[in-house]
Amino acid sequence: MTASTFNIVKKTDILIIGSGAAGLTLALRIAPLAQVTVLSKGDLKEGATFYAQGGIAAVLDSEDSLESHLEDTMAAGVGLCHRDVVEHVVNRSAEAVTWLVGLGVPFTTKQTKDNTILSSSTGASDLSSLHLTQEGGHSNRRIIHATDATGKAVFETLRKRAQAHANIKLLEGRTAVDLVTQRIKNEAGSVCVGVYLLNQETNRVEAIRAKFVVLATGGASKAYLYTTNPDGASGDGIAMAWRAGCRVANMEF
Repeated sequence: MTASTFNIVKKTDILIIGSGAAGLTLALRIAPLAQVTVLSKGDLKEGATFYAQGGIAAVLDSEDSLESHLEDTMAAGVGLCHRDVVEHVVNRSAEAVTWLVGLGVPFTTKQTKDNTILSSSTGASDLSSLHLTQEGGHSNRRIIHATDATGKAVFETLRKRAQAHANIKLLEGRTAVDLVTQRIKNEAGSVCVGVYLLNQETNRVEAIRAKFVVLATGGASKAYLYTTNPDGASGDGIAMAWRAGCRVANMEF
């Protein structure tokens, strides 16, 4: 959809479509600098993050290495991974865990192997007490977890923090329909200036204009008959991006 029919209902600095771990993390990171609006297709808890059971991979053991984590990831990706992206994620994994611990995510510790919260003053600077497990594709123990409900623990912590932040507005029951684009003068491309959405409560289409729009809508697992993902994993964001002219790849995943 183009901006020619864009009837502005709301304005925001940053519009994040998707309320899982990625969307809420970005919201919390950027909220000190801008007004942020986060859209959730249904209830906030209905994203895939809430149901994730495994854990988060990070090099925290002295016997492990970033190089090993990198090569394990490249091997698991059978050559389809972009090495520079994998390096970026692996090199910053411990930093990300430190941030989550500082927020109060109740990761399981070695001493108790229980849902014990590390304090932001001690645990955030010393991750050695975290209990590590080993999962498929990893050659070392590098998986931190919150018992067997890591996704729920991470999500609930992020949700509470986001709901308490004055610069973050969480909108539930809003289905993003299409990105609103506007032609760049004297250029062939377009720029995204907002989104059309369906308000499930009023059953009306609304519009939000934003300086920046971020897609954090997850994957399209519900395209398959059998999946453990929730119903919301229907690829809406990917489809909207494609219709707006973005490139998509590796859609089988």
